[in-house]
Amino acid sequence: MQPAYISADAIAGRLNFTGLIEHLRQAHRFSPPAVERVLMQHKSASGAENGFLIWPAWQHERNLGIKICTLFPDNRSLPAVQALYVLFDGLDGSIQALIDGTELTYWKTAADSALGADYLARKDAKTLLMVGAGNLAPFLIKAYQSIRPDLERVLVWNRTAHKAQVLAQNVRDAACAQAVSDLGEAVKCADIVCCATTSYSPLINGSWLSPGTHVDLIGGYTPCMREADDETVRRSRLFVDSRLFTVEHVGDLTQPIANGVIQRSDIEGDLFDLCTGRCAARRSDSEITLFKSGGGAHLDLMTAQHIQSLLN
Repeated sequence: MQPAYISADAIAGRLNFTGLIEHLRQAHRFSPPAVERVLMQHKSASGAENGFLIWPAWQHERNLGIKICTLFPDNRSLPAVQALYVLFDGLDGSIQALIDGTELTYWKTAADSALGADYLARKDAKTLLMVGAGNLAPFLIKAYQSIRPDLERVLVWNRTAHKAQVLAQNVRDAACAQAVSDLGEAVKCADIVCCATTSYSPLINGSWLSPGTHVDLIGGYTPCMREADDETVRRSRLFVDSRLFTVEHVGDLTQPIANGVIQRSDIEGDLFDLCTGRCAARRSDSEITLFKSGGGAHLDLMTAQHIQSLLN
């Protein structure tokens, strides 16, 4: 029997963030699948790091899968992330599905961040600031709207102002959206600051953060990349989606650890801890929380399982 190919259109037509976020919440209450990480990077003409990622995960006796992915930040006519996911049966090793890995990655990444924010952002959050207007940004906004349906404003900042304007014009679900040019002022009035960029130097200054802000850092996936400065990290309670894919790999943590600003022990928990109640989530309306997303093969597998269950 030939395995099914699950296209981006099929995923978009059936998936919703409410169901996916809840699936990830339940999946994080069990032990993580065994995972590996292989990342080869080469400099592009602009100096950006192109990546080739091979991410397998194995949940014994249920499923195993692998994502094959390229990351080319300088792409303009093509997505920066292009991928294919292969899902196997965990009992007999047969191929169950070939899934559009780019679409899977967008949904997985956005749901991952929104799940963290569901524990860490204030329940009465009204203003979301989206920093970055790439292909992932619309998914992130929709995911945040699914966990905080009372959001009243979505602010969008991007280095290229036109892209921020286009994204703001396409925001739906009752929120008032607008492009902004002053990043510092936007951060000061935001309840949630969500960053999805490929920046190599900090964009978010910790002195801008108001009490009660939740900061979500997504874009940096190498030790050289950075979206927030040392002061942001110092002022925040720190959480990650998975210790395995963040603590030793992403600049928003490795650099302040190397500089002595924080220690590894300052990272209070990951999604496995939050979803099982092993660590405290938000404790007050005044504390600043920070969630660093590193992605991870386990999240790809969890999302592929959910997609297959919907489309079978």
